[in-house]
Amino acid sequence: MQIKVRQARPEDAKLLGWCMLMAGRSHLDVGIWDFLISQPEERCLQFLEMLALEGPRHMAYYTEFMVAEVDGHPAAALEGFDPVTNGEETMTVPMASVMQKMGLTEQDMAPGIEKLAAFMTCHSDFLPDAWVVEQVATRPEYRRIGAISKLLEAVLDRGRQLGFKRAQVSFYIGNTPGERAYQKAGFKYLDEKRHPDFERVIGSPGMIRYVRDL
Repeated sequence: MQIKVRQARPEDAKLLGWCMLMAGRSHLDVGIWDFLISQPEERCLQFLEMLALEGPRHMAYYTEFMVAEVDGHPAAALEGFDPVTNGEETMTVPMASVMQKMGLTEQDMAPGIEKLAAFMTCHSDFLPDAWVVEQVATRPEYRRIGAISKLLEAVLDRGRQLGFKRAQVSFYIGNTPGERAYQKAGFKYLDEKRHPDFERVIGSPGMIRYVRDL
């Protein structure tokens, strides 16, 4: 199988939406996007697909992602971003716009607020001047063939070219495949956060943060 890594394009939005939802869930049943959107899976996927295309540029915009193609088929994706200039707050306006286009109200999305609060107890902080890697996922039929390794190599090189000296990635405790992939890419354990509310809602004790020099 031939693996090619490239910049994400608008036509990748469906893949990117799926990757965001699956990365948020990791090896568990629910994740951050389920809580934020508080809709059935089909609607969550629609929301994230639209979000990937909704400008202006923000943390989950398609331009922030890289895609791995396997024999010409888009198979996996991840993103790298600067949390100072393009952090989570940049999604507020685009998310509100997608809500309006989908006919969703704040009441529709309210059921996830309590669960989101539980999630935030273990949300990893961003290191100063760190290139952040997130939203990492591969289609099931393309797993364990090296697509994520290629993507990680490419996204770390992008951070290096942008002048970053280190990178970080966070993941749920218990995500063994992800942990192995990050270790293989040169990341090392930095710290972790655990909280009973997080475990009650998510099903994992907490989150681990890994870092590596660039």
